[in-house]
Amino acid sequence: MATYTTTATGGGSSTAVMEMHDIRAPHSKLEAQPLPLDADSSSPQEDPSSPPPTAAEVVQRWNYPKSNVPKIGACFWSFIVMGANDAAYGIEQYYHLTYTIVSLIFLSPFVGYTASALLNNVLHRSIGQRGVGGIASGCHMLAYIIVSLYRPPPPYPVMVLAFMIAGFGNGLADAAWNAWVGNLDRANEMLGFLHGFYGLGAVLSPLIATNMVANAKLPWYTFYYIMIGLAGLEIFTSVAGFWSSTAAAYHASIARQHGDERERERGGGGGGEGEGEEGAPRGQPARGAGQAAVGARHLALRPVFVGVRQGAEFASGMTAMGFWLGVTVGRVVLGFVTPRLGEKLAITIYLPIVMALELLFWLVPKFIVSAVAVGLQGFFLGPLFPAAIVAMSKLLPRHLHVGAIGFAAAFGGSGAAVLPFAVGAIAQAKGVQVLQPIILALLGVILVLWLGLPRFNDKKNE
Repeated sequence: MATYTTTATGGGSSTAVMEMHDIRAPHSKLEAQPLPLDADSSSPQEDPSSPPPTAAEVVQRWNYPKSNVPKIGACFWSFIVMGANDAAYGIEQYYHLTYTIVSLIFLSPFVGYTASALLNNVLHRSIGQRGVGGIASGCHMLAYIIVSLYRPPPPYPVMVLAFMIAGFGNGLADAAWNAWVGNLDRANEMLGFLHGFYGLGAVLSPLIATNMVANAKLPWYTFYYIMIGLAGLEIFTSVAGFWSSTAAAYHASIARQHGDERERERGGGGGGEGEGEEGAPRGQPARGAGQAAVGARHLALRPVFVGVRQGAEFASGMTAMGFWLGVTVGRVVLGFVTPRLGEKLAITIYLPIVMALELLFWLVPKFIVSAVAVGLQGFFLGPLFPAAIVAMSKLLPRHLHVGAIGFAAAFGGSGAAVLPFAVGAIAQAKGVQVLQPIILALLGVILVLWLGLPRFNDKKNE
């Protein structure tokens, strides 16, 4: 008797039981005959107990197999560290520098992100996800040690170097964990939680740093003592959680996934509009998705400029927290809404809302209005980067996900780097109020780029 499970076209499954009876007559000449060959093949018929060609591999979930539980925990913790890293610097007053020179600190992570984008695929193939997690978290630890334990506090060029190292770690973790989580079941929701933890780190970071500097009157660099502790825990969770994810395991996973996709393409079941063979123009949409992902990084600068509305130091710091709180809540809450609308339609709705809030921020020069607008902008911008990751995962074959997401993260990092540097240089001469028209124009560009993505099967099946 043989039992196997098949997956139907509609997503359901059925179980078939086949009983084999000996129908040969005693002493018949049939006993001496070989098994018949398949009509379309020169090989014997397959064993009925083997899975049929329609059998499909079960999509992994955050809790299946059980080894995914510590992995998802490691990803969440790493994104908390990344969010805390990106949301607080606090060095301008100590170094007594101009806007233009301070803005160099924003350029430094971009260098690290770019280097990581070039090395992501190579590192995954040579040391696996376990090694990538160890290097990424180790870079965070090294950067924070340089910043906080160097006595006296390091010269400004050393600070720039330290944040290059942190940016390299961010880039590795960003690509690796986005690619891994993006291939789990219910990717929109899981990526919403993942990036929600990034927002959580970004919420807590300015809150803690502002209280330490503004209320406790501690030196700005003491905040990085806390970051050393966070990075130490990140090293443990990343390496231990992905301990079995070696280079050999990564190669086996890619080979299996690549074979599955080839099989679907031959069967005609995997193609949709905008999809094609490997190396076809469908690799191009990753650039559009990457450019769309820049938006959330750009708007992270908004709270820095609320001070021009005569907000107190502590209140301006809380506005930064409000933005990241909006990002966090938006990624979690709208992570359940986006797949039901479809990624393309959902972001097409969210972006005009953000543009309207930007106009409100610009045209109503009141601190409380600006603070509320900033928080709501964060809420509707929150799902943008996760949705771009989901779009790439649907438009690209799986073996390209790590590299493509790495370059998208680097491109997003370029927005978070080049924009502050450019605005810092302009603000030195013209004032920080120049940010508003720049941001509004960028939002319009992002909307056009998003609308330019090819159609894909993005609406969740009910």
